[in-house]
Amino acid sequence: MTRSIIRLSGVLAVLLIALLANLTYIQVFKADAYRTATGNSRAVLEEYSRERGPILVGREAVAESVETDGELKYLRQYPQGELYAPATGFYSQVYGATGIEKAENPVLSGYDDRLLFDRLQQLFAGRDPQGGAVTLTLNAAAQQAAFDGLAGRPGAVAALDPRTGEILALAQSPSFDPNLLSSHKSKQIRDYYTQLTDDPAEPLLNRPLAAVDPPGSVFKVVVAAAALESGRFTPQTVIPGPATYTLPGTSTQLQNASRTACSRTDKVTLTEALVVSCNTAFAWLANQLGDDALRAQAEKFGFGTTFDVPMAAAAGRYPDNPDPAQTALTGIGQYEVRTSAMNMAQVVAAVAQNGSVMNPFLVKEISSPELKVLDSTKPTVFGQALSPEHSQELTEMMVQVVERGTGSGGAIPGVRVAGKTGTAETGNSADTVWFASFAPADTPQVAVAVVLQGAGGSGGSLAAPIARSVMEAVLNR
Repeated sequence: MTRSIIRLSGVLAVLLIALLANLTYIQVFKADAYRTATGNSRAVLEEYSRERGPILVGREAVAESVETDGELKYLRQYPQGELYAPATGFYSQVYGATGIEKAENPVLSGYDDRLLFDRLQQLFAGRDPQGGAVTLTLNAAAQQAAFDGLAGRPGAVAALDPRTGEILALAQSPSFDPNLLSSHKSKQIRDYYTQLTDDPAEPLLNRPLAAVDPPGSVFKVVVAAAALESGRFTPQTVIPGPATYTLPGTSTQLQNASRTACSRTDKVTLTEALVVSCNTAFAWLANQLGDDALRAQAEKFGFGTTFDVPMAAAAGRYPDNPDPAQTALTGIGQYEVRTSAMNMAQVVAAVAQNGSVMNPFLVKEISSPELKVLDSTKPTVFGQALSPEHSQELTEMMVQVVERGTGSGGAIPGVRVAGKTGTAETGNSADTVWFASFAPADTPQVAVAVVLQGAGGSGGSLAAPIARSVMEAVLNR
C-alpha cells in the first residue's frame, strides 16, 4: 500500500512539474505570440478597452480611436478610408489586423518596450493606458494625386524619395473602406469582408506591394543598365534594330509596336532604342548579354528580395534558366519576368540616386501618446545597382524618352523628367501598362512607378499622366 502511494505521489509530482513547466513556457515564452495571434478575441477585447494610438501622415490622423458608449470603449476610425487603406490596413475585432495596424501593433496598442516609461506614468497617475503614435513617410498631396489618377481603374502607384527610400505614395484601385471592417457590428464586418473576398478584382490585395505583373518595356531600363555595366556598350553604340527579329531556335518573329519604331536602316543607337522602345533591338541585346547577366542586374535592383517596409513587399522575379528565345523575350519584360510597382519604383530611384538602391520604408517616426518622438527610421542602403557614371548616362537616355519619345505624357513644363513606358501583353483582352520615372533629373526628389492592369491603351497615354501628377504634387508644381 505504501509503495502504491509513493508511486502515485511520484506520478502526481511529475504531472505538477510538467504543468508548471508548461505554464512557465506559455507565460514567459509564448505570451506575446498568443496575445497578438489573429483570432484571439480576448486580446482584441482587451485592446478595445484602451485608446489605440493614431497613425499619422504629417500632423493628420489617417487612423484614430474615438470613445464610444458601447461595451467596446473605443472605435477605430479612418477619416479618409480607401485613400490610405494600402498603408493603414484595418483593425478588426473579427479578422484581426493588416497593414501598419498589424505591423506596428505593439506601438499602437501601447505594449512596445519603447513605451514602458509612458505606461508607468499612466499607471502612477491613474490615467487610462494609451497607445503610441506611428507617423508615416507618405506625402499627402502625392497620395491624393496617385489615388485620383487611378480613377477606379485596376492598378497601383508607388512613389519613393530616391535619396532616402521613404515611401511617398502607396495607392491602389480598387481599394476598400477599413471603417466597415473595423466597426463594432459583427454582421456588417462579415458581410463586407465576404463581399471583398468574393470580388475577382481582389480589393484586399495590397497592389503596390504585393501584386506582381509582367513589366513590359519598363524592364528595358534594367536591360540598358546591364548593357552599360558590361562595358561592351555605351549610349552611342549602334545595335541592330530591324523591323522583325527571329527568336533564336524558332521561326517566331518578334515585331516592334510600330514599324517605324526603329531605324529604317535596321540600325539604331542604344539611346534611340530606349527612346522609341525598340523591341527587336532589346531582344537582340538580351541575347548578347545572356540571362545570367540580366538576372544579376535585376537582383542588384532588388529583384528576388522581399523588402520589409514594414509590410512585406513582394520580390520581383527574373526566370531561371530561360532558353535563348525566352531570354530574348525577357529583354522586353515578357516571358516570366514579374515585378511590382514598388520594385519598379526602386529601379528608377536607383538610377536617380547614382546607382544606389535604398531600402524602402513607410514608418517615419514612433512617438509617445504625447507625440514625443521615441524613435525614427534611418535611411539604409540595399546595394549598388550600377556605377554613378552609368547611372548618369542612363538618366540622360531616360530624359530623351520623355522629351522626344514614348514618355511624353510624363513631361512637366520647366522640369527635366526621366522616364520609361511599358506595355506588357498578358494574353487577356487588354494589356498591362506602365510608366516609371523620376524628377527633377538633375536633383531627383521623387521616383514613381504606375501600373494599370487590363488597360486599353499604352503606358505613355494612360500611366504617364498619373506619374506626372504625383511628381508635380511632390515638387509643389
